Amino acid sequence: MQAIPAIPATLFLTAIFAVMLTVLSLLVSLQRRSAKIGTGDGDNIVLRRRIRAHGNFIENAPLLVLVCVVLEISATASSATIWALAVAFIVARLLHALGVLEIPVVGSQAVGMVLQHVAILIGAVLLLRGLI
Repeated sequence: MQAIPAIPATLFLTAIFAVMLTVLSLLVSLQRRSAKIGTGDGDNIVLRRRIRAHGNFIENAPLLVLVCVVLEISATASSATIWALAVAFIVARLLHALGVLEIPVVGSQAVGMVLQHVAILIGAVLLLRGLI
């Protein structure tokens, strides 16, 4: 029988983010192939949006994982709070990607960014509180 991992929320978050990153990367690759654009965006709006969705994910996902893992390792928040933040991070990144890709979800890009920023700030406050 396997032991329960010490950082289950981070493991879950990282696994979901790995799948999300793979999907976003594949969307870029498929559009590049379809449009026959090897580098840059070739002024192709669909490719540009896919590149930005992928890029924005890469810019933000590592910090979200880091906040989650440090909260779990330092035990500065309850398990329920850490899981809530991990789920908020996943929902935020999903909503943002859908918005950038123009997949119709009302206000998804803005809602995703606001949710992500609020969750990061909550995580930061919890981490700072752990120092006191």
